[in-house]
Amino acid sequence: MAGTQISLPQQAAFAQTSRPGAWWLQPLAVFLGLSAFIVYSTWAALQGVNYHHAGSGADLLSPFYSPVLWDAPGTTSGHAWLGSWPAWWPAWLPASPALLILWAPGGFRFTCYYYRGAYYKAFWADPPACAVGEPRKSYLGENTLPLILQNVHRYFLYVAIIFIGILAYDAYKAMWFKDAEDVRHFGLSVGTLVLCVNATLLSFYTFGCHSLRHLIGGRCNRLAEAPLGKKTYDCVSCLNRRHMLWAWCSLFWVGFTDVYVRLCATGTWSDMRIL
Repeated sequence: MAGTQISLPQQAAFAQTSRPGAWWLQPLAVFLGLSAFIVYSTWAALQGVNYHHAGSGADLLSPFYSPVLWDAPGTTSGHAWLGSWPAWWPAWLPASPALLILWAPGGFRFTCYYYRGAYYKAFWADPPACAVGEPRKSYLGENTLPLILQNVHRYFLYVAIIFIGILAYDAYKAMWFKDAEDVRHFGLSVGTLVLCVNATLLSFYTFGCHSLRHLIGGRCNRLAEAPLGKKTYDCVSCLNRRHMLWAWCSLFWVGFTDVYVRLCATGTWSDMRIL
């Protein structure tokens, strides 16, 4: 019987591909977007000031600093759970309330299934894009250190859900304006809407999480036998189908919310009251 020689495809060199088109645009956009957010959020977290504004009557708190465990030295936000900044804090560390809490939402995003695929491609070129050569010959996956630690994502989810409740309360608190007699009345401002949109987008991103989808219905063999579980699973699945959209929208908006509150606190612009 006659045989046929077939040459198997060899591993492509870095960035080598037969794909047409600008395949590099998406990883480049992800690299620039995530880099810009990391640089700004790090800078904002180290400031320790201008994270709260109540001059117009609306009580606005930056999501980068919520919840405020201790108020930074010289700051009284009215949001601090434990009062003034502790005297035992090391002098070499910036006295910023954001440093105490950003590990939670940061860890949730860093271990997110979508973001893993995004920054693996954009920052590590693993691979740069589908069917594009990468700069390494071995693949270890997430079964060994340090990437096996990505499995803590499900536990960051539990903490992230608590943060959604806190941010929703911050948005609610921004709806109550203090008048000249120190009496609070319901109202709306641009800042109120900014905080409400922030809590909403973060909710869509968090409640569309792959881990939450599995937690609710992934372990059930027959969802049809659990009507409430089926509806909840379908709701999470609906959000999950646009998980990438909610991931980027919420990332942009949480950064914009901090910018808005910061500029109001510094007097750069005023928080316009709507109602």
